[in-house]
Amino acid sequence: MRIHWFQHAPYEDLGVIEGWARSRAHPIHGTRWFAGDPVPALPDVDLLIIMGGVMSVHDDEVHPWLRAEKAYLAEAIAAGKKALGICLGAQLIAHVMGARVSRMPHKEIGWFRIRKTEEAVRSDLAAIFPGEMEVFHWHGETFDLPAGSVQIARSAACENQAFVYEERVVGFQFHPEVTRRTVQAILDSCDGRTGEGPFVQSPEAILSDGSRFRSTNAFLIRWLDRLAGPRDRDAL
Repeated sequence: MRIHWFQHAPYEDLGVIEGWARSRAHPIHGTRWFAGDPVPALPDVDLLIIMGGVMSVHDDEVHPWLRAEKAYLAEAIAAGKKALGICLGAQLIAHVMGARVSRMPHKEIGWFRIRKTEEAVRSDLAAIFPGEMEVFHWHGETFDLPAGSVQIARSAACENQAFVYEERVVGFQFHPEVTRRTVQAILDSCDGRTGEGPFVQSPEAILSDGSRFRSTNAFLIRWLDRLAGPRDRDAL
């Protein structure tokens, strides 16, 4: 499976996803939109992974490359490609599919539980999803569900935490890919400040339990194997 990923900020990388791809012998390449990197021809991409970033999907004037990214993403989804969006990436997918992206009443930063929805039974991909789990969040905006998608999870702070469209397009509002290193890089980018609010944890609380990273990474690896498809898994 040929994987291409979109990066929006130097400190938000693939995390555990890169090791997963290389261990499965999936070729993986990326575009750093902030650096002006080119994008591949769509026929050369099987799975598109869109990462997070501090910007909003509405920041076209500040980041003009967002227009090109949205156009490419919309074309990829229309062409039947597989896609995984994480945080901003999920918002971008929802946005190009016609759903609203808007500011939340409260930011969600830190480790908080998400719960599987009743509608998740409509998705075979969602079978890998536990009934409830603790995951890492860092966002102040959220998406409405794209038309035709299945809501997979919600949290106390955010109604739409995950969706699946046609068993090939996935949006995660949370960050299952992060490691302690990548979270530290995000914290460093904001001078170690997370702010205050009912759903905001301190940097010390965020980094206090390494088992959280291992658990959420293991979940993502199982999900990626399912998204990659039976042929890829049987070849391991």
